[in-house]
Amino acid sequence: MKLPIIVLFFFTFFQVSAQDSVDLIIKNGRILDGTGNSWYRADIAVRDGRIVRIGNLHLLKSKRSIDAAGKIVTPGFIDVHTHIEGDELINPTANNFILDGVTTVITGNCGASNVDIKKYLQMIDSLKTSVNVASLVGHNDVRRAIMGRANRKPTEDEMKRMENLVEAAMQGGAVGLSTGLLYIPGAYSETDEIVRLAKVAAKYNGVYASHMRSEGDSVIRAINEALEIGRQARIPVQISHFKVSGHHNWGRSRQTLALVQAAREEGIEVTIDQYPYTASSTSLSTLLPDEILADGNDSIMARLQRPEVRAYVIDALLKNLKKRKLKHFSYAVVASHRADSTYNGKSIEQINLMKGRKHKGKEEALTIIDMMLAGGAGMVFHGMSEEDVKRIMQYPFNMFASDASIRIYNQGVPHPRGYGTNARVIGNYVRDQKILTLEEAIRRMTSLPAQKFGLRDRGLIREGFAADILIFDEKEVQDISSFEKPHAYSKGFHYVIVNGQVVVDAGVHNGTRSGMPIFSSGAAKLF
Repeated sequence: MKLPIIVLFFFTFFQVSAQDSVDLIIKNGRILDGTGNSWYRADIAVRDGRIVRIGNLHLLKSKRSIDAAGKIVTPGFIDVHTHIEGDELINPTANNFILDGVTTVITGNCGASNVDIKKYLQMIDSLKTSVNVASLVGHNDVRRAIMGRANRKPTEDEMKRMENLVEAAMQGGAVGLSTGLLYIPGAYSETDEIVRLAKVAAKYNGVYASHMRSEGDSVIRAINEALEIGRQARIPVQISHFKVSGHHNWGRSRQTLALVQAAREEGIEVTIDQYPYTASSTSLSTLLPDEILADGNDSIMARLQRPEVRAYVIDALLKNLKKRKLKHFSYAVVASHRADSTYNGKSIEQINLMKGRKHKGKEEALTIIDMMLAGGAGMVFHGMSEEDVKRIMQYPFNMFASDASIRIYNQGVPHPRGYGTNARVIGNYVRDQKILTLEEAIRRMTSLPAQKFGLRDRGLIREGFAADILIFDEKEVQDISSFEKPHAYSKGFHYVIVNGQVVVDAGVHNGTRSGMPIFSSGAAKLF
């Protein structure tokens, strides 16, 4: 009688005996297995990239052993919200993620991705990165491929062509559909367009991950739209970088979390993710009205040269400032401005004064327009409440995510979340402030994201699972990266193991690139 393949798979692992040799044994560690349960002490044996035995393995032979006495052993962290496209070619070792305990990233968020996901994952397979990579397919790039930056509804033919692109992406390995409804051209789409595309992703057990239309004044309406898409498309919903922005909105996390919980009680599978900081990071262009950003770059530049359009944009910027109850754009800090790197790390208010202009909001609005005409900028926006951050953090169906790229060391003045997200949670919010327990934090970083995105053999310390493993001292873990000096790696993660290969050895990234592409079940036959 033939056994099913899955039975043979596990049967093979369970036959490891004392006479066998394995590639690696991790001894004497306190294992937090990712379930949220209390730690237990055991050894872990790894062979051919998999965990093959857990228990008392002192008689088992191995090519290498690591003594984890006095340390915590967990699954590798899964960062569900990243933007690595392009940077993986420049820095495939992904040091900022690996040294923060991340062994798997999910990219293609906020509506931005490669459209041909099969080709992208094949490239990752050939490139060999230090982290595992899964990808969503981004609505903005799907729409742009068919409609450009047009500010209108799609025709039926265009809609079907977009559906075909999403279907091909799901078949090619995408784990779901993402939207960036704050960005162009996603901001020009209506709910029914997203529902139709989400229905395609749902056929392949995909997730709908959304950067909503608003995280400030209209956040309630935006959450309700995300939930309605999940309801109509019958697809699990992931609300990205869950927050409430703007001083005048502080405290509204009570309302927003209540909406999410009510939806779960209704039967909508909705979860959220969060970075543990009170500042966001995105493009300078998000400050401008959507209609100014339609069509191509030449059209945008031409509009901003016209006096009546400049007056309209200045008025919109000043109204936004007034809503925030601020007189200056001090909350908006440049992360990267290619036209003039001396702007990096300075606020719009400071840059305006550098240019010799009057210390007035209207003059700062002109500075914003000038920077857009010079090519735009990556920004850090300070505007969230620490109390809202903590309240959102305590919500049990919330994951931690960096919303970051692969950092190029010493390039620009980026948000520190790209270096220190997980270390900050463990060091600051778990150990120092005791906002949540270590067991719960690890669950949110491992098994919860694996379950949500269908990563079936990751996120747990379990026999037969991929050997993505961390070894760290919870008393030492600390984020070093700051807003003023962001280029600093986290400390305390002594060993990081990806697919059974040691990538961080005694705290040092050794250059190993043992990551692999992770693709949805609908695409398994393609690889």
